[in-house]
Amino acid sequence: MAKEKRIYSCKECGGQTPQWAGRCGDCGAWNSLAEEIQAATSPISEATISRHASYAGEQKGQVQSLAEVTSEQAVRWTTGLPELDRVLGGGLVTGSVVLIGGDPGIGKSTLLLQAMAMMAKTSGVSPLYVSGEESLQQIRLRAERLQLENVPLDLLAETHAEQMVATAKKLRPQVMVIDSIQTVFTELLQSAPGTVAQVRESAAQLVRFAKSSGTTMILVGHVTKQGAIAGPRVLEHMVDTVLYFEGDSSTRFRILRAVKNRFGAVNELGVFGMTELGLKEVSNPSAIFLSRGDETLAGSVVTVIREGSRPMLVEVQALVDDSAIGNPRRVSVGLDQNRLAMLLAILHRHGGITCSDQDVFINVVGGVKLSETGADLAVLSAVLSSLKNKAIARDLIIFGEVGLTGEIRPVQGGEERISDAAKHGFKHAIVPTANAPRKPIKGIKILAVQHLSEAIEALK
Repeated sequence: MAKEKRIYSCKECGGQTPQWAGRCGDCGAWNSLAEEIQAATSPISEATISRHASYAGEQKGQVQSLAEVTSEQAVRWTTGLPELDRVLGGGLVTGSVVLIGGDPGIGKSTLLLQAMAMMAKTSGVSPLYVSGEESLQQIRLRAERLQLENVPLDLLAETHAEQMVATAKKLRPQVMVIDSIQTVFTELLQSAPGTVAQVRESAAQLVRFAKSSGTTMILVGHVTKQGAIAGPRVLEHMVDTVLYFEGDSSTRFRILRAVKNRFGAVNELGVFGMTELGLKEVSNPSAIFLSRGDETLAGSVVTVIREGSRPMLVEVQALVDDSAIGNPRRVSVGLDQNRLAMLLAILHRHGGITCSDQDVFINVVGGVKLSETGADLAVLSAVLSSLKNKAIARDLIIFGEVGLTGEIRPVQGGEERISDAAKHGFKHAIVPTANAPRKPIKGIKILAVQHLSEAIEALK
Protein backbone atom coordinates (compact mmCIF):
# COMPACT_ATOMS: atom_id res chain seq x y z
CA MET A 1 0.00 0.00 0.00
CA ALA A 2 1.11 3.52 -0.73
CA LYS A 3 2.31 5.37 2.34
CA GLU A 4 0.08 8.23 3.43
CA LYS A 5 1.44 11.66 4.22
CA ARG A 6 -0.11 14.75 5.74
CA ILE A 7 -0.02 18.05 3.94
CA TYR A 8 -1.67 21.42 4.52
CA SER A 9 -3.50 23.09 1.64
CA CYS A 10 -4.60 26.72 1.46
CA LYS A 11 -8.35 27.15 0.97
CA GLU A 12 -7.83 30.40 -0.91
CA CYS A 13 -5.10 29.67 -3.46
CA GLY A 14 -4.56 25.90 -3.21
CA GLY A 15 -0.92 26.19 -2.15
CA GLN A 16 0.52 23.24 -0.22
CA THR A 17 3.02 23.04 2.60
CA PRO A 18 4.26 20.10 4.71
CA GLN A 19 3.81 22.04 7.98
CA TRP A 20 0.97 24.08 9.36
CA ALA A 21 1.34 27.84 9.62
CA GLY A 22 -0.98 30.63 10.60
CA ARG A 23 -0.49 32.37 7.26
CA CYS A 24 -0.24 30.99 3.74
CA GLY A 25 3.18 31.66 2.24
CA ASP A 26 1.78 31.89 -1.31
CA CYS A 27 -1.19 34.25 -1.05
CA GLY A 28 -0.79 35.65 2.48
CA ALA A 29 -4.23 34.55 3.73
CA TRP A 30 -4.54 33.99 7.47
CA ASN A 31 -5.90 30.76 9.01
CA SER A 32 -6.52 29.26 5.56
CA LEU A 33 -4.40 26.09 5.82
CA ALA A 34 -6.37 22.86 6.22
CA GLU A 35 -4.95 19.42 6.88
CA GLU A 36 -5.26 16.77 4.17
CA ILE A 37 -4.19 13.15 3.96
CA GLN A 38 -2.61 12.38 0.62
CA ALA A 39 -1.29 9.09 -0.68
CA ALA A 40 2.19 8.87 -2.13
CA THR A 41 2.43 9.45 -5.85
CA SER A 42 1.93 6.31 -7.85
CA PRO A 43 2.44 5.68 -11.56
CA ILE A 44 -0.52 6.73 -13.68
CA SER A 45 -2.17 3.85 -15.44
CA GLU A 46 -2.89 3.80 -19.15
CA ALA A 47 -6.61 3.60 -18.37
CA THR A 48 -6.42 6.88 -16.52
CA ILE A 49 -4.51 8.49 -19.38
CA SER A 50 -7.03 7.29 -21.93
CA ARG A 51 -9.88 8.51 -19.73
CA HIS A 52 -8.36 12.00 -19.59
CA ALA A 53 -7.80 11.91 -23.32
CA SER A 54 -11.46 11.07 -23.91
CA TYR A 55 -12.46 14.08 -21.78
CA ALA A 56 -10.32 16.31 -24.01
CA GLY A 57 -12.09 15.01 -27.10
CA GLU A 58 -8.96 13.50 -28.72
CA GLN A 59 -8.42 16.79 -30.53
CA LYS A 60 -4.92 17.48 -31.86
CA GLY A 61 -3.61 21.02 -31.73
CA GLN A 62 -3.40 22.69 -35.12
CA VAL A 63 -1.82 26.06 -35.78
CA GLN A 64 -4.05 28.38 -37.81
CA SER A 65 -3.75 32.01 -38.74
CA LEU A 66 -6.29 34.48 -37.47
CA ALA A 67 -7.68 35.03 -40.98
CA GLU A 68 -8.34 31.30 -41.42
CA VAL A 69 -10.35 30.96 -38.21
CA THR A 70 -14.06 31.37 -38.90
CA SER A 71 -16.15 33.20 -36.35
CA GLU A 72 -19.42 31.44 -35.67
CA GLN A 73 -22.22 32.90 -33.62
CA ALA A 74 -22.42 31.02 -30.33
CA VAL A 75 -25.68 29.21 -29.78
CA ARG A 76 -27.57 30.64 -26.80
CA TRP A 77 -30.51 29.15 -24.96
CA THR A 78 -32.86 31.41 -23.06
CA THR A 79 -33.57 30.25 -19.53
CA GLY A 80 -37.11 31.58 -19.40
CA LEU A 81 -36.09 34.08 -16.70
CA PRO A 82 -35.36 37.46 -18.37
CA GLU A 83 -33.33 38.78 -15.43
CA LEU A 84 -31.09 35.71 -15.47
CA ASP A 85 -30.65 35.99 -19.23
CA ARG A 86 -29.67 39.64 -18.82
CA VAL A 87 -26.89 38.78 -16.36
CA LEU A 88 -25.66 35.91 -18.56
CA GLY A 89 -25.41 38.22 -21.55
CA GLY A 90 -28.46 36.89 -23.41
CA GLY A 91 -28.69 33.28 -22.25
CA LEU A 92 -26.62 30.14 -21.75
CA VAL A 93 -23.90 29.55 -24.34
CA THR A 94 -23.27 26.04 -25.68
CA GLY A 95 -20.31 24.37 -23.96
CA SER A 96 -19.86 27.16 -21.40
CA VAL A 97 -19.34 26.65 -17.67
CA VAL A 98 -21.16 28.92 -15.20
CA LEU A 99 -20.31 29.14 -11.51
CA ILE A 100 -22.94 30.64 -9.19
CA GLY A 101 -22.29 31.29 -5.50
CA GLY A 102 -24.27 32.71 -2.62
CA ASP A 103 -25.04 32.46 1.07
CA PRO A 104 -26.88 29.37 2.39
CA GLY A 105 -30.63 29.65 1.93
CA ILE A 106 -30.41 32.61 -0.44
CA GLY A 107 -32.22 30.71 -3.22
CA LYS A 108 -29.54 29.28 -5.54
CA SER A 109 -31.19 25.87 -5.86
CA THR A 110 -34.62 27.44 -6.28
CA LEU A 111 -33.38 29.72 -9.05
CA LEU A 112 -31.70 26.91 -10.99
CA LEU A 113 -34.61 24.51 -10.54
CA GLN A 114 -36.96 27.15 -11.96
CA ALA A 115 -34.60 27.90 -14.83
CA MET A 116 -34.14 24.25 -15.77
CA ALA A 117 -37.90 23.63 -15.56
CA MET A 118 -38.64 26.63 -17.79
CA MET A 119 -36.05 25.53 -20.34
CA ALA A 120 -37.42 21.98 -20.45
CA LYS A 121 -40.99 23.27 -20.75
CA THR A 122 -40.65 26.12 -23.23
CA SER A 123 -37.37 25.72 -25.14
CA GLY A 124 -37.38 21.96 -25.56
CA VAL A 125 -33.94 21.68 -23.95
CA SER A 126 -33.08 18.45 -22.12
CA PRO A 127 -31.49 19.47 -18.81
CA LEU A 128 -30.01 17.23 -16.12
CA TYR A 129 -30.12 18.38 -12.50
CA VAL A 130 -27.47 16.63 -10.38
CA SER A 131 -27.79 17.09 -6.62
CA GLY A 132 -25.10 16.13 -4.16
CA GLU A 133 -26.72 17.71 -1.10
CA GLU A 134 -30.39 16.80 -1.40
CA SER A 135 -32.21 13.58 -2.14
CA LEU A 136 -34.56 13.24 -5.08
CA GLN A 137 -37.52 13.32 -2.70
CA GLN A 138 -36.42 16.69 -1.32
CA ILE A 139 -36.13 18.09 -4.82
CA ARG A 140 -39.62 16.76 -5.54
CA LEU A 141 -40.99 18.59 -2.50
CA ARG A 142 -39.44 21.85 -3.68
CA ALA A 143 -40.84 21.31 -7.18
CA GLU A 144 -44.32 20.78 -5.72
CA ARG A 145 -44.01 24.00 -3.75
CA LEU A 146 -43.02 25.80 -6.94
CA GLN A 147 -45.78 24.01 -8.91
CA LEU A 148 -43.23 22.42 -11.25
CA GLU A 149 -43.83 18.76 -10.46
CA ASN A 150 -45.11 17.93 -13.97
CA VAL A 151 -42.13 19.38 -15.87
CA PRO A 152 -40.01 16.84 -17.86
CA LEU A 153 -36.78 17.35 -15.90
CA ASP A 154 -34.20 14.60 -15.30
CA LEU A 155 -32.79 14.33 -11.77
CA LEU A 156 -29.72 12.56 -10.43
CA ALA A 157 -28.43 12.24 -6.87
CA GLU A 158 -24.69 11.68 -7.22
CA THR A 159 -21.39 12.98 -5.79
CA HIS A 160 -18.93 10.89 -7.85
CA ALA A 161 -17.43 12.98 -10.66
CA GLU A 162 -16.61 10.00 -12.91
CA GLN A 163 -20.13 8.64 -12.51
CA MET A 164 -21.62 12.04 -13.36
CA VAL A 165 -19.61 12.16 -16.59
CA ALA A 166 -20.55 8.59 -17.49
CA THR A 167 -24.25 9.28 -16.95
CA ALA A 168 -24.08 12.49 -18.96
CA LYS A 169 -22.44 10.65 -21.87
CA LYS A 170 -25.40 8.26 -21.96
CA LEU A 171 -28.21 10.82 -21.55
CA ARG A 172 -26.50 13.58 -23.58
CA PRO A 173 -28.14 16.52 -21.76
CA GLN A 174 -27.80 19.97 -23.27
CA VAL A 175 -27.62 21.68 -19.86
CA MET A 176 -26.26 20.10 -16.68
CA VAL A 177 -26.49 21.53 -13.14
CA ILE A 178 -24.13 20.38 -10.36
CA ASP A 179 -25.43 21.32 -6.90
CA SER A 180 -22.91 21.75 -5.41
CA ILE A 181 -19.27 21.43 -6.52
CA GLN A 182 -18.07 21.20 -2.88
CA THR A 183 -19.82 17.83 -2.50
CA VAL A 184 -18.24 16.24 -5.60
CA PHE A 185 -15.20 13.97 -5.34
CA THR A 186 -13.02 12.12 -7.81
CA GLU A 187 -11.43 8.71 -7.45
CA LEU A 188 -8.08 10.10 -8.60
CA LEU A 189 -7.59 11.58 -5.11
CA GLN A 190 -8.04 10.08 -1.65
CA SER A 191 -8.83 13.30 0.22
CA ALA A 192 -12.31 14.08 1.52
CA PRO A 193 -14.92 15.93 -0.60
CA GLY A 194 -14.81 19.69 -0.20
CA THR A 195 -11.05 19.94 0.17
CA VAL A 196 -9.07 22.21 -2.11
CA ALA A 197 -7.63 19.37 -4.18
CA GLN A 198 -10.98 17.61 -4.62
CA VAL A 199 -12.80 20.77 -5.67
CA ARG A 200 -10.07 21.66 -8.14
CA GLU A 201 -9.78 18.21 -9.75
CA SER A 202 -13.53 17.52 -9.81
CA ALA A 203 -14.23 20.87 -11.43
CA ALA A 204 -11.45 20.26 -13.96
CA GLN A 205 -13.04 16.99 -15.05
CA LEU A 206 -16.47 18.57 -15.42
CA VAL A 207 -15.05 21.53 -17.35
CA ARG A 208 -13.20 19.20 -19.75
CA PHE A 209 -16.37 17.23 -20.35
CA ALA A 210 -18.38 20.41 -21.02
CA LYS A 211 -15.85 21.72 -23.53
CA SER A 212 -15.51 18.43 -25.38
CA SER A 213 -19.20 17.52 -25.50
CA GLY A 214 -20.79 20.97 -25.89
CA THR A 215 -22.87 20.52 -22.74
CA THR A 216 -23.56 23.71 -20.82
CA MET A 217 -22.44 23.20 -17.22
CA ILE A 218 -23.73 25.16 -14.22
CA LEU A 219 -21.83 24.69 -10.97
CA VAL A 220 -23.19 25.81 -7.60
CA GLY A 221 -20.54 26.92 -5.11
CA HIS A 222 -20.58 27.59 -1.39
CA VAL A 223 -19.26 30.90 -0.09
CA THR A 224 -17.01 31.71 2.85
CA LYS A 225 -17.72 34.08 5.72
CA GLN A 226 -16.04 36.84 3.69
CA GLY A 227 -18.50 36.28 0.81
CA ALA A 228 -16.05 34.67 -1.64
CA ILE A 229 -16.68 31.31 -3.27
CA ALA A 230 -15.17 28.55 -1.15
CA GLY A 231 -12.35 26.46 -2.56
CA PRO A 232 -9.28 27.33 -4.60
CA ARG A 233 -9.17 30.65 -6.40
CA VAL A 234 -8.30 28.79 -9.59
CA LEU A 235 -11.92 27.57 -9.66
CA GLU A 236 -13.09 31.00 -10.82
CA HIS A 237 -10.39 31.04 -13.52
CA MET A 238 -11.46 27.66 -14.91
CA VAL A 239 -15.07 28.65 -15.61
CA ASP A 240 -16.45 31.08 -18.20
CA THR A 241 -18.93 32.96 -16.02
CA VAL A 242 -19.01 33.70 -12.29
CA LEU A 243 -22.28 34.88 -10.74
CA TYR A 244 -22.97 35.96 -7.16
CA PHE A 245 -26.47 35.66 -5.72
CA GLU A 246 -26.73 38.32 -3.03
CA GLY A 247 -29.34 39.56 -0.61
CA ASP A 248 -30.50 39.46 2.96
CA SER A 249 -32.45 36.32 3.85
CA SER A 250 -34.70 38.43 6.07
CA THR A 251 -35.97 40.38 3.03
CA ARG A 252 -37.60 39.07 -0.12
CA PHE A 253 -35.36 40.78 -2.65
CA ARG A 254 -32.37 39.06 -4.26
CA ILE A 255 -29.69 40.48 -6.55
CA LEU A 256 -27.80 38.41 -9.11
CA ARG A 257 -24.49 39.99 -10.11
CA ALA A 258 -21.92 38.92 -12.70
CA VAL A 259 -18.25 39.38 -11.75
CA LYS A 260 -16.84 37.45 -14.71
CA ASN A 261 -18.43 36.74 -18.08
CA ARG A 262 -16.62 35.75 -21.25
CA PHE A 263 -19.83 36.09 -23.26
CA GLY A 264 -21.27 39.34 -21.94
CA ALA A 265 -20.86 42.38 -19.71
CA VAL A 266 -19.54 41.87 -16.18
CA ASN A 267 -21.51 44.70 -14.59
CA GLU A 268 -25.01 43.46 -15.35
CA LEU A 269 -27.48 43.15 -12.49
CA GLY A 270 -30.59 41.01 -12.10
CA VAL A 271 -33.21 41.62 -9.43
CA PHE A 272 -35.57 38.95 -8.11
CA GLY A 273 -38.25 38.82 -5.47
CA MET A 274 -38.74 35.69 -3.35
CA THR A 275 -42.39 34.63 -3.19
CA GLU A 276 -44.31 31.52 -2.13
CA LEU A 277 -44.05 30.23 -5.69
CA GLY A 278 -40.32 30.84 -6.00
CA LEU A 279 -38.33 33.70 -7.48
CA LYS A 280 -40.07 36.31 -9.60
CA GLU A 281 -38.29 38.79 -11.83
CA VAL A 282 -38.38 42.48 -10.96
CA SER A 283 -38.43 44.25 -14.31
CA ASN A 284 -38.41 47.75 -12.78
CA PRO A 285 -36.00 47.73 -9.80
CA SER A 286 -36.14 51.51 -9.44
CA ALA A 287 -39.76 51.31 -8.30
CA ILE A 288 -38.71 49.02 -5.42
CA PHE A 289 -35.63 50.92 -4.32
CA LEU A 290 -37.60 54.20 -4.33
CA SER A 291 -40.49 53.00 -2.16
CA ARG A 292 -40.27 56.00 0.16
CA GLY A 293 -42.97 57.44 2.36
CA ASP A 294 -44.91 60.61 1.61
CA GLU A 295 -43.02 62.71 4.16
CA THR A 296 -39.88 64.56 3.09
CA LEU A 297 -37.05 63.87 5.57
CA ALA A 298 -33.52 65.15 5.92
CA GLY A 299 -30.64 62.89 4.88
CA SER A 300 -32.39 61.21 1.94
CA VAL A 301 -31.22 61.71 -1.66
CA VAL A 302 -32.07 59.83 -4.85
CA THR A 303 -29.35 59.14 -7.41
CA VAL A 304 -29.10 57.27 -10.70
CA ILE A 305 -26.51 54.52 -11.06
CA ARG A 306 -25.76 52.47 -14.14
CA GLU A 307 -25.69 48.70 -13.83
CA GLY A 308 -24.74 47.12 -17.10
CA SER A 309 -27.05 48.22 -19.88
CA ARG A 310 -29.68 50.03 -17.84
CA PRO A 311 -29.83 52.94 -15.38
CA MET A 312 -31.31 52.35 -11.95
CA LEU A 313 -32.59 54.82 -9.37
CA VAL A 314 -31.57 54.17 -5.76
CA GLU A 315 -31.97 56.08 -2.52
CA VAL A 316 -28.94 57.07 -0.47
CA GLN A 317 -29.54 57.79 3.22
CA ALA A 318 -27.17 59.57 5.59
CA LEU A 319 -27.25 60.10 9.35
CA VAL A 320 -24.84 62.64 10.87
CA ASP A 321 -24.85 62.91 14.66
CA ASP A 322 -22.63 64.27 17.41
CA SER A 323 -19.91 61.80 18.33
CA ALA A 324 -19.63 60.69 21.94
CA ILE A 325 -16.08 59.39 21.46
CA GLY A 326 -12.84 61.05 20.44
CA ASN A 327 -12.60 59.10 17.18
CA PRO A 328 -15.87 59.59 15.24
CA ARG A 329 -17.24 56.55 13.42
CA ARG A 330 -17.58 56.20 9.65
CA VAL A 331 -20.00 53.39 8.84
CA SER A 332 -21.22 52.68 5.32
CA VAL A 333 -23.52 49.96 3.99
CA GLY A 334 -23.43 49.62 0.21
CA LEU A 335 -20.52 52.06 -0.18
CA ASP A 336 -16.80 51.54 0.24
CA GLN A 337 -15.78 52.93 3.63
CA ASN A 338 -12.49 54.31 2.31
CA ARG A 339 -14.33 56.26 -0.37
CA LEU A 340 -16.65 57.70 2.26
CA ALA A 341 -13.65 58.96 4.24
CA MET A 342 -12.22 60.51 1.06
CA LEU A 343 -15.50 62.26 0.21
CA LEU A 344 -15.76 63.72 3.71
CA ALA A 345 -12.22 65.09 3.36
CA ILE A 346 -13.18 66.71 0.03
CA LEU A 347 -16.28 68.19 1.66
CA HIS A 348 -14.10 69.78 4.34
CA ARG A 349 -11.32 70.98 2.06
CA HIS A 350 -13.35 72.34 -0.87
CA GLY A 351 -16.77 72.87 0.70
CA GLY A 352 -15.76 74.33 4.04
CA ILE A 353 -17.98 71.87 5.94
CA THR A 354 -16.38 69.65 8.56
CA CYS A 355 -17.63 66.43 10.12
CA SER A 356 -14.56 65.80 12.28
CA ASP A 357 -16.66 65.72 15.47
CA GLN A 358 -19.62 63.87 13.92
CA ASP A 359 -20.49 60.21 13.44
CA VAL A 360 -21.41 59.60 9.80
CA PHE A 361 -23.57 56.64 8.74
CA ILE A 362 -24.36 55.90 5.08
CA ASN A 363 -26.89 53.35 3.84
CA VAL A 364 -27.94 52.46 0.28
CA VAL A 365 -31.56 51.33 0.41
CA GLY A 366 -32.45 47.88 -0.91
CA GLY A 367 -29.08 46.21 -0.40
CA VAL A 368 -27.59 47.74 -3.56
CA LYS A 369 -23.82 48.18 -3.64
CA LEU A 370 -22.49 51.36 -5.25
CA SER A 371 -19.67 50.06 -7.44
CA GLU A 372 -19.32 53.23 -9.53
CA THR A 373 -18.32 56.80 -8.72
CA GLY A 374 -21.45 58.45 -10.13
CA ALA A 375 -23.08 58.54 -6.69
CA ASP A 376 -20.35 60.68 -5.05
CA LEU A 377 -22.28 63.94 -5.27
CA ALA A 378 -25.45 62.27 -3.97
CA VAL A 379 -23.58 60.88 -0.93
CA LEU A 380 -22.20 64.32 -0.03
CA SER A 381 -25.63 65.88 -0.56
CA ALA A 382 -27.19 63.36 1.83
CA VAL A 383 -24.47 64.06 4.42
CA LEU A 384 -25.02 67.82 4.09
CA SER A 385 -28.80 67.40 4.35
CA SER A 386 -28.53 65.39 7.56
CA LEU A 387 -25.89 67.70 9.05
CA LYS A 388 -28.00 70.82 8.44
CA ASN A 389 -31.24 68.94 9.18
CA LYS A 390 -32.69 70.29 5.95
CA ALA A 391 -34.67 68.01 3.68
CA ILE A 392 -33.95 67.81 -0.05
CA ALA A 393 -36.87 68.06 -2.45
CA ARG A 394 -38.40 64.71 -3.35
CA ASP A 395 -38.43 65.52 -7.06
CA LEU A 396 -34.67 66.25 -7.20
CA ILE A 397 -32.18 63.79 -8.66
CA ILE A 398 -28.41 64.15 -8.09
CA PHE A 399 -25.45 62.36 -9.64
CA GLY A 400 -21.83 63.07 -10.51
CA GLU A 401 -18.29 62.05 -9.60
CA VAL A 402 -16.43 64.30 -7.16
CA GLY A 403 -12.69 64.71 -7.75
CA LEU A 404 -10.02 65.37 -5.17
CA THR A 405 -9.81 68.99 -6.26
CA GLY A 406 -13.55 69.49 -5.76
CA GLU A 407 -14.51 69.40 -9.45
CA ILE A 408 -17.66 67.57 -10.51
CA ARG A 409 -16.63 65.11 -13.18
CA PRO A 410 -18.99 63.57 -15.76
CA VAL A 411 -20.20 59.98 -15.67
CA GLN A 412 -21.09 57.52 -18.40
CA GLY A 413 -24.59 57.69 -19.88
CA GLY A 414 -25.55 60.99 -18.28
CA GLU A 415 -28.37 61.86 -20.67
CA GLU A 416 -29.84 58.38 -20.37
CA ARG A 417 -29.83 58.70 -16.57
CA ILE A 418 -31.65 62.02 -16.75
CA SER A 419 -34.27 60.60 -19.12
CA ASP A 420 -34.89 57.64 -16.83
CA ALA A 421 -35.31 59.98 -13.84
CA ALA A 422 -37.81 62.06 -15.80
CA LYS A 423 -39.86 58.91 -16.54
CA HIS A 424 -40.13 58.30 -12.79
CA GLY A 425 -41.54 61.77 -12.13
CA PHE A 426 -38.45 63.75 -11.09
CA LYS A 427 -38.69 67.45 -11.99
CA HIS A 428 -35.19 68.75 -11.14
CA ALA A 429 -31.65 67.38 -11.50
CA ILE A 430 -28.18 68.47 -10.40
CA VAL A 431 -25.66 66.97 -12.81
CA PRO A 432 -22.09 67.61 -14.01
CA THR A 433 -21.76 70.28 -16.68
CA ALA A 434 -20.38 67.78 -19.19
CA ASN A 435 -23.48 65.57 -18.73
CA ALA A 436 -25.99 68.37 -19.38
CA PRO A 437 -28.08 67.40 -22.44
CA ARG A 438 -27.77 69.53 -25.54
CA LYS A 439 -31.52 69.51 -26.05
CA PRO A 440 -33.98 70.05 -23.18
CA ILE A 441 -35.59 66.91 -21.78
CA LYS A 442 -39.32 67.28 -21.33
CA GLY A 443 -40.55 67.41 -17.74
CA ILE A 444 -37.23 67.95 -15.95
CA LYS A 445 -35.14 71.05 -15.24
CA ILE A 446 -31.35 70.64 -15.34
CA LEU A 447 -28.86 72.46 -13.13
CA ALA A 448 -25.29 71.86 -14.33
CA VAL A 449 -22.44 72.33 -11.84
CA GLN A 450 -18.67 72.29 -12.27
CA HIS A 451 -17.47 72.47 -8.66
CA LEU A 452 -18.58 71.15 -5.30
CA SER A 453 -19.16 74.68 -4.02
CA GLU A 454 -21.76 75.25 -6.75
CA ALA A 455 -23.65 72.12 -5.73
CA ILE A 456 -23.60 73.15 -2.05
CA GLU A 457 -24.90 76.60 -2.98
CA ALA A 458 -27.72 75.03 -5.02
CA LEU A 459 -28.82 72.88 -2.06
CA LYS A 460 -29.16 75.83 0.34
